Formats: sequence, C-alpha cells, structure tokens
Amino acid sequence: MTDTTVDKTTERTAVEFWFDPNCPWAWMTSRWVGDVAEHRDLDVTWKVMSLFVLNEDQDIPEDYRKRTEAGQIYPRIVTAARLRLGQDIVKPLYDALGEHIHHRQEKDPAQVVPAVLAELGLDADLLDYAWTDEVDQAVRASHQDGIERVGQDVGTPVIAVEGTAFFGPVISPAPKGQEALDLWDGVVAVAKYPGFFELKRSRTVGPIFDTTA
Repeated sequence: MTDTTVDKTTERTAVEFWFDPNCPWAWMTSRWVGDVAEHRDLDVTWKVMSLFVLNEDQDIPEDYRKRTEAGQIYPRIVTAARLRLGQDIVKPLYDALGEHIHHRQEKDPAQVVPAVLAELGLDADLLDYAWTDEVDQAVRASHQDGIERVGQDVGTPVIAVEGTAFFGPVISPAPKGQEALDLWDGVVAVAKYPGFFELKRSRTVGPIFDTTA
C-alpha cells in the first residue's frame, strides 16, 4: 500500500493577509500567522486595507468616523514604503507600527510614524505621504483587491489561503505553539471546501495583547 500521508511542515502554502495597522483584531491575527509561519512553510504576502475606505459610505457614529479618517495615516505610510522599497518592507513596518500602536498604546501618529521610520532606518521624507492623499489610490486598490474576495459586510483582517479568502479569524489572545498550528490547520481545511462561507459567534473578550512583535 502506498503511503499518501503528506508532511505538513514541508507544504508551501500561499497566504495573502490584508490588514489596517489601526485594527487590534488584525494585529492579533497577524501575530498568530507569524507564529504559524515559523513551523509551516507559508508564503505570506502582507497587504494594506483601510477601515476608512471600508466605512466611508456607511452610517457609523461620528466619533468612529473621525477615528477612521485620522487612521488613514498608517495605511498610507505602509503603502508609500511599499511603493518606494518593495513588498519586503511591509511586514517589518507593520510589526514596528503595531508594537507602538497596540502594545505601547501610543495614540499620536505624529510621534509614532517618525519613531518607527527611525527604528527601521527608513527615509524620514516618507512621513510626508502620511498627511496627503498622494498614495490613496494605491491604498484603495489594495483594499479593493481584498474586499472583492469576501464582500462588503466584513472588517479586517482578510486572509486568503491558496486563493480562498475570508474575514478573520478574529481571535483573542493570539494562540501560540500547538494551539496556533491546530487553528491554522482548521483554517486551511475550511478554505479547501468551496461551499464554506461563514462561522461566527459573539465576542466575549476584547483584544488581549499578550504577544510581542
């Protein structure tokens, strides 16, 4: 009898991950994917989406609308860096931004962005793109690429596994070790089933930042 068992550690899985750096839920999911990538052979492409673009035509509270407008700074700076330096800068920049925004709970983008650019040794003039709409078309194109895969009634993150995209998973805290791998294997399994669309329950906890970038 032929052994058809496949060693999961040697499979190479194409993954696309859309995130808005402002979103704590996307941040935790990204920490989980990063942990899995250390044990599974993942080819992850990190892409920007925008909570501002997602909600600009929605009936949302005015205070949240103002936050999403102000939050455009972070998708813009990631996009500007990608356009100048290439795809490889996206994940390190996201990691550094998330450390400041979510773990350190720093609220002022005017302080966060220059600090992150300096930490990564990036050109300070990238900051200029955070305050203008010069890269907004590229932000919207990346956002639209992700949202068209899953529909409008979702949020961030959006993940595609071997071309099959879905919203989430929304998790708190980010699992580690074997729990992280078990969850990943479950996600891969449902992504392989063409008729799978939705699995959801109400959140009972908020973001728990017990991981590091």
